[in-house]
Amino acid sequence: MERWSIELAKEYFKFSAAHFLIFPDGSSERLHGHNYRVRVELEARLTQHGLVLDFKQAKPVVRELVDELDEHWLIPGEHPVLRYRRDEHGQTHVDYRGLRYSAPTDDVIVLPINNTSSENLSTWLGRELARRLAARFPDVEIQRLRVAVEETSGQWGVYQFERDA
Repeated sequence: MERWSIELAKEYFKFSAAHFLIFPDGSSERLHGHNYRVRVELEARLTQHGLVLDFKQAKPVVRELVDELDEHWLIPGEHPVLRYRRDEHGQTHVDYRGLRYSAPTDDVIVLPINNTSSENLSTWLGRELARRLAARFPDVEIQRLRVAVEETSGQWGVYQFERDA
């Protein structure tokens, strides 16, 4: 079986964001930030022009996603204990086991994940990337998508989607 893919790991596929990880025992990290980097591999059938997807078409979609996350505080909106609320003064308040944080709502992104691990960030990015690519390029049928998010040098959380044969 033959397969084709494109890989994207541009210097500008990065975002800086604040978060805190919540551990299985309920403890949590201190609020801190990372300079995340993103790498994407996309596998699909070759078009009649010999392309999986033109790099010039794929790169802006990845860039759009990382730019949306850049310079924000990332909150896990599906964590079973963490609670957040937005008030009428443009503030988001986060409560987790006696810890209370407040930040301007424009600085906060609540993601549909249960923890802000690099694995979950790669999952959200991968699913959102697949959705946006399908909407913009309906003729491209993704066979496999791999998205990796580097939290610190040499440490990647990886999401992979593979279409059933």
